[in-house]
Amino acid sequence: MASRSYGVCVLCQRAVVVKIMCRGMRAAAHPQSHVDFLKGEPHRKHPGVTNLKTLRLPEELQMAARSIIHRAQVTRLTDRSRSLTNFLWSRKRAVEDSTLRQKALTLEKELWEKAMEKREDIDEETLEDRIRKKVFSELRRTTYRWTPMKFDEELGVVYMAARLAGGYAAVRRAMNEIKKRDPSFAPQSLLDFGSGLGTVVWASHSCWGNTLKEMVCVDSSGPMNTLAERLLKGDDENAEPHIKQVYFRQFLPVSPKVQFDLVVAAFTLSELLNGTEREEGVLTLWRKTNSYLVLVENGTKEGHQMLMEARDTLLKKKEKTAYDNRPASVFAPCPHEMTCPKLVHEPVTPCNFQQMYHPLPLPGHNERQTEKFSYLILTRTEPAETETEGVDWARLTAPVQRRSRHVHCRMCCPDGQLQHLVLTARKHSRDVYRCARSSDWGDQLPMIQRVDDDIQSDSE
Repeated sequence: MASRSYGVCVLCQRAVVVKIMCRGMRAAAHPQSHVDFLKGEPHRKHPGVTNLKTLRLPEELQMAARSIIHRAQVTRLTDRSRSLTNFLWSRKRAVEDSTLRQKALTLEKELWEKAMEKREDIDEETLEDRIRKKVFSELRRTTYRWTPMKFDEELGVVYMAARLAGGYAAVRRAMNEIKKRDPSFAPQSLLDFGSGLGTVVWASHSCWGNTLKEMVCVDSSGPMNTLAERLLKGDDENAEPHIKQVYFRQFLPVSPKVQFDLVVAAFTLSELLNGTEREEGVLTLWRKTNSYLVLVENGTKEGHQMLMEARDTLLKKKEKTAYDNRPASVFAPCPHEMTCPKLVHEPVTPCNFQQMYHPLPLPGHNERQTEKFSYLILTRTEPAETETEGVDWARLTAPVQRRSRHVHCRMCCPDGQLQHLVLTARKHSRDVYRCARSSDWGDQLPMIQRVDDDIQSDSE
């Protein structure tokens, strides 16, 4: 009996040794499991989480908006706000003159070739006139007709019913990226270009209300500036504004030396006529930026492509005269500064994100809605020290699919590639796996050591 017990003990000891060795081998295979990227936070609040719960408009803003809408008594407000939302979502950039000329030349060449094949006995001057008319007719039929938005008081109220809550949700979510990843940032000045209803002021005040001392809102529309001011005063012209030190202008400050800690343009690039105007506008805003520039657009192909144009302009174009020589670097959402992989993969899909919010309580509005948006944040400052040595962060570009003991994550990675990763606790460490289960579309995840059998092509 004694010898048997002794044999069992030896076997037990060997089993323990083997188990310890296996743990050591797993740890060696996955060194990130020992990297403290959590920084003391629970998995559900890990450093990469920047998503917000369902947002609601500040009470004072919501009450003011309801009061203005009630007073305005706009006919068919629900239908008109829905139509305006659809119009804005489907809006495209104006076709560039160079693109239009090239299209006309290609079409003209095709029509001439067809005419030559038929060898009809037609006077050349008559044929040329006929082809010219056909080219103009086809261009009119197929070319998108871009027109600028011109707001009067009534259309401003319709826009408020349609876009106030959704616009606030998108901007607030984008700003949360800075607030979460750079908690030491305490802006004292804000410039909002294309300020519209002033949602940027309300969103930034909810983030940095204790430090902001000057907020300049620039919008070329006088009626929209008036409406934004009414919202700040709770629809009472004799009342003090809820947020102080807000100044409305129809033009940008002239001096190139005047800078603001935070510069924002939300849903504004799409209101500029062409690529040249957008490029000049972005460069002007960058000159005004001391720390962060935040650009937000609709989460469509057009919105995303306009942001990528702006990104290329600021990363690659050098200005002849610059008063601030600190270079631009991408803060979010891109984890790299290479060509956006979404633009080179077929079919092209936009890089966009979503934020749940409560709309204004008006007829026809659901209890909760989703704002789908694209955004870009550039900074002059060094990235905040949230990164841990040995850990790169990838961006989740689609909803996380949680399955039994594994998680599907589609990510844009620091190497400029899109990946579809299947994460498990056994292969990628318990910490990384639990962080993935707690994350969602738009959050960041620590980049895991590549394991070939866990990677699927993004087209699958």
